[in-house]
Amino acid sequence: MKHWPPGQPRHLTIPETHLWFNVEVSAARFPHKPFIVFYDTPLTFAEFKREAEALAGHLQQVCGVQRGDRVLLDLQNSPQWALAFYAILRADAVVVPVNPMNRREELRHYVQDSGARVAFVAQDLLPELQPLLQPGGLAHIVVATYADHLRHPTDLAVPAFVSAARDVPDAPGVHAWADAVAQAHGPAPLRNGPDDLCVMPYTSGTTGHPKGCMHTHRSVMCTTVGGVQWFTRTQDASYLGVLPYFHVTGLTGGLNGPMFTGATVVVLPRWDREAAARCIERYRITVWQAISTMVIDFLSQPGIERFDLSSLSGIRGGGAAMPAAVAARLKALTGLDYVEGYGMSETIAGTHINPTHRPKPQCLGIPVFDVDARLIDPSTLQAVPQGEVGEIVIHAPQVMQGYWNNEAATREVFIEIDGKRFLRTGDLATIDEDGYWFMVDRLKRMINAAGFKVWPAEVEALMYQHPDIQEACVISSLDARRGETVKAVVVLKPAAAGRVTEQQIVDWCREHMAAYKTPRTVQFVDALPKSGTGKVQWRALQERETQGGAGDA
Repeated sequence: MKHWPPGQPRHLTIPETHLWFNVEVSAARFPHKPFIVFYDTPLTFAEFKREAEALAGHLQQVCGVQRGDRVLLDLQNSPQWALAFYAILRADAVVVPVNPMNRREELRHYVQDSGARVAFVAQDLLPELQPLLQPGGLAHIVVATYADHLRHPTDLAVPAFVSAARDVPDAPGVHAWADAVAQAHGPAPLRNGPDDLCVMPYTSGTTGHPKGCMHTHRSVMCTTVGGVQWFTRTQDASYLGVLPYFHVTGLTGGLNGPMFTGATVVVLPRWDREAAARCIERYRITVWQAISTMVIDFLSQPGIERFDLSSLSGIRGGGAAMPAAVAARLKALTGLDYVEGYGMSETIAGTHINPTHRPKPQCLGIPVFDVDARLIDPSTLQAVPQGEVGEIVIHAPQVMQGYWNNEAATREVFIEIDGKRFLRTGDLATIDEDGYWFMVDRLKRMINAAGFKVWPAEVEALMYQHPDIQEACVISSLDARRGETVKAVVVLKPAAAGRVTEQQIVDWCREHMAAYKTPRTVQFVDALPKSGTGKVQWRALQERETQGGAGDA
């Protein structure tokens, strides 16, 4: 910990308050200041509080939401997503955020597993959710129309699903958002406290159905305040809200953190590289949270140099290591280091972050306030020697209570060390001589090539140094002699298409990495499959390869 951020305490005292209290405070302090800007339409803190309270009253008085009930939240980033999130909390209920890319049967699992009887959904997503309005399923759906919050003219490109006029069917159990707000029902007094459930993001894991991670107001407040403190953000920060709010990183850093400080968030419902650049310039954005795939796309847009990005003071993210070559291009353009961190749904975002005064590239950072993180041998559960690869285990105040309604999975993911409860992450890492943590790979992603352990993330990072590679995903391929061998699925930069061959990529890899790590085969594709958060879905590629269909990627 010799590079702990100067002036930062090792222990952080967390407010013992309900998350809604942050809305109360910011609305009182900055009533006329925009909290959210949505395609040039501002929503002030005072307006936000009033609308969220009206929605909370509707949940309680019309939809029958009781203390501790789970409420589904199925929208893209928008003022309505933020309003619904805090309205659910104001109603003393628990938010179940879901990926808006989910289809009916996936949503059915979330409804049935969580026991949710009420949901918020975007107008364009209603056809996937409305069939779940049935006995034993949902009883009420509140339908949001994004265009209701487009009140000012804009020259930004507004997607059709955002600009669509209100069209909510008149059907039993279906409520138009605008009607719910207009009724102006007042919510009952708050009863929940810091140790009541707050939000339950679902994590897919590697097998079986997604599991709900139970987080209290205390654990959510921990990463909310911790992130603000680590990055020394103030009420005068301006955020670009492009990471999905249903994901814990976007929720914590792009919504709850700005609400806590009273900062402004410029929200985009889907990633749009040109709109992002224009918003940075127009609103003098200071904070941009992004994942590597966003940055790669942002830097590849023609004429990126024409935008004034000088207001940016911090660019950070996680989820997957930022390739060194991409980070170098980003720094050349903005003068800023990409500050990486590490967290998961089970920890409601970050447990490790790079010190902003001394970040290291492709690095998870160091354990933040009050985090006891260790590396263990995943087989013996014993500590590994310095410099060796081990599984990350974490004891910290931001760790979840457990998996909702799944005691067996909860028992499997927690172990006891020195009398303390540690979360097994399934992630493999090493620690360098300075105390910085470096991801090696997922425990279940390792490739065993003729007895040699190959970590796909390491190979991918090396491949990004090739001047003609835009994206790469490394997977395992069956091999009669080696058992498993290394295969790379590659997206070339447009200028390289038709000029660079797969064999040339293989030859380049042989020159730049150990022989056992070198991809034996390379396959060119137009695009890599990505999740709703923008992460490359390596499992999808791996499954196709195993079934003999990776060529269809």
